[in-house]
Amino acid sequence: MIKIVSARNLDREALAGVLARPALESNVELRETVAGIISNVRTRGDAALLDFARQFDGREPATLLATAGDLAAAAEGLDPDLLDAIDTAIDTVGRFHAAGKPQDLSVATAPGVICQARWQALDPVGLYVPAGSAPLPSTAIMLAVPARLAGCRRIVLATPPNAQGRADAAVLAIAHRLNVDTVLVSGGAQAIAAMAYGTESVARVAKIFGPGNRFVTEAKRQVSESAAGAAQDLPAGPSEVLVIADQSANPDFVAMDLLSQSEHGPDSQAFLITDSATFAAAVRDSLERLTPTLARAETARIALSHGAIIVADNLDQAVAISNEYAPEHLIISTRDPHTLCNAINSAGSVFLGHYTPESLGDYISGTNHVLPTAGWARSISGLAITDFMRRMTVQEATPEGLRQLGPHGARLAAHEGLDAHRLAITMRLEKLAAGTGA
Repeated sequence: MIKIVSARNLDREALAGVLARPALESNVELRETVAGIISNVRTRGDAALLDFARQFDGREPATLLATAGDLAAAAEGLDPDLLDAIDTAIDTVGRFHAAGKPQDLSVATAPGVICQARWQALDPVGLYVPAGSAPLPSTAIMLAVPARLAGCRRIVLATPPNAQGRADAAVLAIAHRLNVDTVLVSGGAQAIAAMAYGTESVARVAKIFGPGNRFVTEAKRQVSESAAGAAQDLPAGPSEVLVIADQSANPDFVAMDLLSQSEHGPDSQAFLITDSATFAAAVRDSLERLTPTLARAETARIALSHGAIIVADNLDQAVAISNEYAPEHLIISTRDPHTLCNAINSAGSVFLGHYTPESLGDYISGTNHVLPTAGWARSISGLAITDFMRRMTVQEATPEGLRQLGPHGARLAAHEGLDAHRLAITMRLEKLAAGTGA
């Protein structure tokens, strides 16, 4: 079960040891295995996907590509309450992400010189929706909604087959709702390779989005390093949560927040930092009582062993520890969460107050649940609509604009010793001065 430690008794090195994340496996064998899968798919296309399905899933998919009829039938056959929840999530996620869509801009940087920034949607894009121990239709929403809002015209969604060789019905319903072009019923490194390089059935994409296991993560890394491959979204690893709480919080609420991430997998991590030893003990008691009630109790127990309850001297120290750890998810369950939030500078997504569970952000609040892990929240943001776009700059100078800025540009080029750069400017200036134009 989770341990309780006092921050007062830990030096910097010892605290780093408590917060240390489980080592990610990326050994030579993994890299070589994934490289072989990618090479096979590049060479043999759809045939390789079917072979790997038999090898890794124990069965071929009923069909490699879900048809439009499959998508429509899934939407029609889904439980109405579930479909209503899906539609609500699509709406809230859409509202939030639409507000973040960037606008083109045009600026006169000097008389006669106009500089522009134009945003363009990536096309096509690949979305990976995991379905390991359980399908994740929520991830389909988190990926497909901002892709559509960004203006991506062609979307390829890959998801592993279930025991019947078909994609999860809820994932298919979401694909139908959001007009996803292609649903590839394939998972693992082979699906990443198919989207990165294309096959007979799957278009090659510009960028691949979505979480996955170590094979998926390694495949995304490898194809992103290939000039012929596809870019990847953000570093993703085991899920993690950190809770900052004081005695105003409910111990059962906090315990369930810790468990909600721990049940993801045995390599997940969960921490509580509190300024109260009494509250720390109460949360541990709650964990011991609530964990056995979960279907994934054993998974949660293993994950909790990687975490800790840290008793800090005060909440300011709790914030400092949180910023050092840079959690994927940060829950602030205190009397005044807004003040503490103002001091947070490293977190993937923050949840404020006693009635904002992290689960709300996973499914329905509107923010994206594809977030940086492993400390990358210090420098990388969670998935946003801009990740599905690229910014292109445009500039134009009139003759007057060249007269204004050209001499300064030529001087900088001369300082750098780049003669062609300098002459590309001065030759034009000389023509203008002579009145001969272009």
